[in-house]
Amino acid sequence: MNPFSSGTRLRDMIRAIRACKTAAEERAVVRKECAAIRAAINENDQDYRHRNLAKLMFIHMLGYPTHFGQMECLKLIASTGFPEKRIGYLGLMLLLDERQEVLMLVTNSLKQDLNHSNQYIVGLALCALGNISSAEMARDLAPDVERLLQFRDPNIRKKAALCSIRIIKKVPDLAENFMHPASSLLKEKHHGVLITGVQLCTDLCKVSSEALEYFRENCIEGLVKTLRDIANSPYSPEYDIAGITDPFLHIRLLKLLRMLGQGDADASDCMTDILAQVASRTESNKNAGNAILYECVETIMSIEDNGGLRVLAINILGRFLSNRDNNIRYVGLNMLMKAIMVDAKAVQRHRATILECVKDSDVSIQKRALELVYLLVNESNVKPLTKELIEYLEVSDQEFKGDITAKICSLVEKFSPAKIWYIDQMLKVLSKAGNFVKDEVWHALIIVISNASDLHGYTVRALYRVFQASTEQESLVRVAVWCVGEYGDMLVNNVGMLDIEEPITVTESDAVDAMEVAIKCQRLGLTTKAMALIALFKLSSRFPSCSERIKDIIVQNKRSLVLELQQRSIEFSCILQKHQNIRSALVERMPILDEATFSGRKAGSLPTAVSTSSIIPCNLPNGIAKPAAAPIGDLLDLSSDDAPPAPVSSGGDFLQDLLGVDLSPASAPSGTSQSPKTGTDLLLDLLSIGTSPPVQSSSSAIDILSSSHDNKAPVANLNGLASHSSLSANASSPASSAGMMDLLDGTGAITQKHEENSPAYPSLVAYESSTLRITFNFSKQPGNPQATFIQATFTNLSPNVYNDFLFQAAVPKKSLVMRIRIAYKTNDKDVLEEGQINNFPRDL
Repeated sequence: MNPFSSGTRLRDMIRAIRACKTAAEERAVVRKECAAIRAAINENDQDYRHRNLAKLMFIHMLGYPTHFGQMECLKLIASTGFPEKRIGYLGLMLLLDERQEVLMLVTNSLKQDLNHSNQYIVGLALCALGNISSAEMARDLAPDVERLLQFRDPNIRKKAALCSIRIIKKVPDLAENFMHPASSLLKEKHHGVLITGVQLCTDLCKVSSEALEYFRENCIEGLVKTLRDIANSPYSPEYDIAGITDPFLHIRLLKLLRMLGQGDADASDCMTDILAQVASRTESNKNAGNAILYECVETIMSIEDNGGLRVLAINILGRFLSNRDNNIRYVGLNMLMKAIMVDAKAVQRHRATILECVKDSDVSIQKRALELVYLLVNESNVKPLTKELIEYLEVSDQEFKGDITAKICSLVEKFSPAKIWYIDQMLKVLSKAGNFVKDEVWHALIIVISNASDLHGYTVRALYRVFQASTEQESLVRVAVWCVGEYGDMLVNNVGMLDIEEPITVTESDAVDAMEVAIKCQRLGLTTKAMALIALFKLSSRFPSCSERIKDIIVQNKRSLVLELQQRSIEFSCILQKHQNIRSALVERMPILDEATFSGRKAGSLPTAVSTSSIIPCNLPNGIAKPAAAPIGDLLDLSSDDAPPAPVSSGGDFLQDLLGVDLSPASAPSGTSQSPKTGTDLLLDLLSIGTSPPVQSSSSAIDILSSSHDNKAPVANLNGLASHSSLSANASSPASSAGMMDLLDGTGAITQKHEENSPAYPSLVAYESSTLRITFNFSKQPGNPQATFIQATFTNLSPNVYNDFLFQAAVPKKSLVMRIRIAYKTNDKDVLEEGQINNFPRDL
């Protein structure tokens, strides 16, 4: 016999497929078998049709296409014999689904089989209809299925109930036709029929509010009686599982009762006694019992209020947490998170058990327990719960420290009873897991410390102690460095000693040593080292005896390869060497930081940063709305690698980061930054040089640092220069040089007239593109050979008009290089050009 003829038995084909050693061999066998089956279909071979369809089902389960056998299913269904119909219906359920158009042809056969005298054929039709029924088939065959709900054989009634569930899901409008037949199934003694009847009632309640009200009025007492009978029934081998009679029926009944009791006080009262009985009598040493208890608890928590019953339910969940099975503990934690919204007081009694779950070895249980603890904390229990969590933080796994740290910080901030307690707890968290703390956390701690004036001495001493013990936690080091810089004199003089403190002796040299350690520590990032450098600069005024040593440390960093540290060191050393008269004003203690403002920024109500792509309109003298430029720090790549860019105020205040002070004006004219009190330049006031003559430019020093200038911006010798104007075709615009400002050496007017014997330098084409040329002319003033004045000329090389012209430049101090950025608008299009100038004359 041909091994691939239609007469091949199914087992022979399976044996041939399993003998294949490669996928290619298997495909070859299947291809030959499918060819033989196609040939048999074309020859209308009736003798082996059922065998061919059985082989097609196996091939389908292997993942090969079998659509060519769909009509064979219909032919077998239409046959008279039970074996052929059984194979045909099985093929129908496997090879077809409700989306197949050929399914319309089987509706007639299904209707005939639903009315067949053979109950087994009726059962086949019900199974097929319950699996693949479409909405059209459901409407056509619903009356026949409804009639079969009262069929004499319980197996048919059970299958008819399951088929009815499919029908009402496909056509919810038919729900009212099944309400009365479904309620009659609830009185069945046969458990198979009863469980399908309960499920049908449950699905009817989901799709129809009328059905829900109908079952509430007519079926609650019967359901309660049925549940009581099952709970109190004697041992029955047919339904017994782990000593419990039919736990599946238990669970289905509890789910239906939950739907009926939700939102209805009368229905809830009817089921209270039986729920208490099930909750108290069901054994919890087996999984079947725990499943019933869980559904019972969920039903109790869902129906209308009954305080005593809910306490019983929460106690059951507390027992779940002591179970050795991880799944049961996880389910208990999930349910307690729902229960805490209903009865938080009852859940609080299991606080100790929940805390033990936080220490569980299973990560999913740890996280769920931590979320539950977070919900449990209130003003009355925040201290013991925080203490437990902090103790566990030290021994927790590395991957879990981030989550638990975030929760602890949030709880301490939310429920702190006093600032000293808040500070103590945050220091503990920072000392144990400071590297897992987000920047917002230590920012908030600094603000709280700033506002607690009576705790400044206590805090700086506590931070100094933990800093001396370890420098591994960077967030802790940052807070310690900031506090030592601000309150170092309190540390040395033991100001504000509290009774709970132990005496500590710290000399000025010790405090400076600590800052030097922070600057030189290789593990610490750029932000931390920059903060330590600022702290040293502040200590130079607070500790006169150590000022020379501090100056040496700052000077050492002038050679740093990190531009940020180099720039700060150069500026600080310049102040220490040349400007002793203004140093004390610069390093004054920070003003009290506004907690409300920080909270608003944290909540997102206030802007905390300005991206380089955002547009902030400024009212300029010429009436043109100018976009806020990116800070010079961005142009010079001063941003830290290990920290996000510092927040920039709406004025682009980069100096605020440099000096650690708030220079934002309360109200100032557009394009200026003036003190609200005197009307003079705020930075001049800060540097105590307000007696200098006023500068005729509308741009202040702060504007120079932030690269935000109007069309009269001066050329500055600190960090960069900027110009803003409008260029017409083939027109040049020299940058104005009036009002040049030396921020550290005073102010003075820059004159464009120079002595005839001043040195001459050739003009330099600094930048040239197809549309724009920038030319620099250099000159020096007699008597001041160290200062070079640059006049920039901008030439439009295109026929178009340039509007909103913005020129930015930045000069790093370690080499004679200028980075420039030009932005303008032409033909309603924004244009941005950038470049770097390296070819300055060497003898400048």
